[in-house]
Amino acid sequence: MLLLRGGLVIDPASDLERVADVLFVNGRVAEIGDALVAPDAEVHDVAGCWVVPGMIDLRTHLREPGQEYKEDLASGLAAAAAGGFTTVCAMPGTKPVNDQRAVTELVLARAEALGGTRVLPFGSITKGMEGRELTEMAELRDAGCVGVTDDRKPVHDAGLLRRALEYARTFGLVVMQHCEEPTLGRTALAHEGVISTRLGLRGSPRQAEEAAVARDLAVAELTGAPLHVAHVSSRGAVERLREAKRRGVPVTADVTPHHLTWTDEALLGFETLAKVIPPLREAEDRDALRAGLADGTIDCIATDHAPHSDLEKDCELEEALPGMIGLETALPLVLQLVRDGVLPRRRAIEALTTGPARVLRRDASVVGATDVTVIDPDRAWTVTRASLRSKSSNTLLRGHDVRGGARLTIARGRVIFAHA
Repeated sequence: MLLLRGGLVIDPASDLERVADVLFVNGRVAEIGDALVAPDAEVHDVAGCWVVPGMIDLRTHLREPGQEYKEDLASGLAAAAAGGFTTVCAMPGTKPVNDQRAVTELVLARAEALGGTRVLPFGSITKGMEGRELTEMAELRDAGCVGVTDDRKPVHDAGLLRRALEYARTFGLVVMQHCEEPTLGRTALAHEGVISTRLGLRGSPRQAEEAAVARDLAVAELTGAPLHVAHVSSRGAVERLREAKRRGVPVTADVTPHHLTWTDEALLGFETLAKVIPPLREAEDRDALRAGLADGTIDCIATDHAPHSDLEKDCELEEALPGMIGLETALPLVLQLVRDGVLPRRRAIEALTTGPARVLRRDASVVGATDVTVIDPDRAWTVTRASLRSKSSNTLLRGHDVRGGARLTIARGRVIFAHA
């Protein structure tokens, strides 16, 4: 048995928000109440903390197999647990690409042996993520995939995307699409605007995303099949998603903590840590993303955790690989938005828990749960190489003091991370 004593239980799924004890029996929440008595239980005093459904990350690059020097399943899942995530969705951009049963089964077997944060793999939409031929989606589903995506490559053939949506619906798979018109901004280093002009960088206009979102929404409406839009970054994309949802188009979307926090001004000084895909855009885009998340146009937050080695970031901006880690820094960034009044507390929790669960067509609640995250909103810590479990430290927060983090991460009814 496990007893969490005196935390603020925030459970959007059951509309519960009150200070209470939470008792686990046989690996599952059996009771939520006042002054619970369980003589044989392992007791954790979590007064001042928030007890929420287990956090879920829809986009995590775990790099195994093939790029273990950046991250492997052991380090990535340790980072996830330390960040409060009980479940992560592994992206297929590994080497080899996860486009077949053998790769999926390898990832799942390795994750199961580690026994920490759950891994839900995404297979690729097309073979080799080359955008030409669909993968065997039934085989991927049977191997354990929950969805398909070509990761950071858009499926730019509309007919192929149509077939992908139709087949994926048949097999109960989520289709996640990186929305970018490749001829407008694929080789860009930054958002096209004042900052890119000042730095002399090739820019990607926000219309590169907006045009692709509009087209993909039209294809989703045509098929009636669910579509998930990954890492929204532009104001126009938010507007198109809002309008499509009003019309009943079956679409969901996520946004990253870094797009909610920084703008393209972070690139000043040719800062490679600010180079991400899609690019950080202007303040008006960031503000539109915040508003879209607050009102539910954007369904959830996904870290897009993308670890890289120092050599891949400590170089010229043009040569630097795009991406930023996010598993361990998501909570400090999101909680700062709560403190700043950008997001209501419950909406922030929903965006990290029940929101991504709905995209995956799953439930997430404290009631009856096996997975729970205990958040300490006031935990002060410094983001350093030593404080991170990830093999990589490519984040704009490196060297900065932050507030907020996981106190306990409980998966399958057992503690997989505890902050001392």
